[in-house]
Amino acid sequence: MGHGTNHRERPSEAVAGAVLWRHTAGPAPLRVLPDGCLDLIWTGGRLLVAGPDTGAHLVTGPPGASATGLRFAPGTAPALLSVPAVELRDRRVPLADLWPERRVRLLTQRVAEAAAPGRVLEEAVRPVDVDAYAPLIAGILAGTRRGLAVSELAGQLGLSERQLHRHSLRAFGYGPKVLARVLRMRRAVRLARTGRPFAELAIACGYADQAHLSREIRALTGVPLGELVG
Repeated sequence: MGHGTNHRERPSEAVAGAVLWRHTAGPAPLRVLPDGCLDLIWTGGRLLVAGPDTGAHLVTGPPGASATGLRFAPGTAPALLSVPAVELRDRRVPLADLWPERRVRLLTQRVAEAAAPGRVLEEAVRPVDVDAYAPLIAGILAGTRRGLAVSELAGQLGLSERQLHRHSLRAFGYGPKVLARVLRMRRAVRLARTGRPFAELAIACGYADQAHLSREIRALTGVPLGELVG
């Protein structure tokens, strides 16, 4: 993704698995790759929720403009934000469209006045005491990362394939097949940045060959793997 020096991230201390980030716009757009995650974002004086993308999303802005965000771990945001991930797929939606207007107005004021906006975003997300779907979501994520076929994953989880698809859409914004493609792409990009030869990591990540890797990376990110790594 090549964020460069104008993008900073750190693990959240308050929201399990989440990442706090801050980005300052430069001359080139920021290429955000699909990841199955939702983000709560403070930018331009307003609060937005970015849904899970099916392709790369280019973020532009005046040089020097900043944004602060809280990126939730895959599958966790629907319980924290009270919205199915699929409803926000490939969308950026004002938080006021999802939460009560008064709650968003008060939060906007708090974030605007805060020296550390990210901490206010963390505090705004009320932890869910019991997410009944959490074990199922973890099972979908683990099985998908292992490369299980949809039928095999559904069987292991005690679901029909239709039920698996529905739960996957709610949690991640994608069906299990697209989720698998996105997770595999993320792993391939991560390994490529360590210097692994593309042909070697293609096999390690479960692609048929390097040509298959190249097609999938371009389809999901819009650019060749070498451009993402460079």
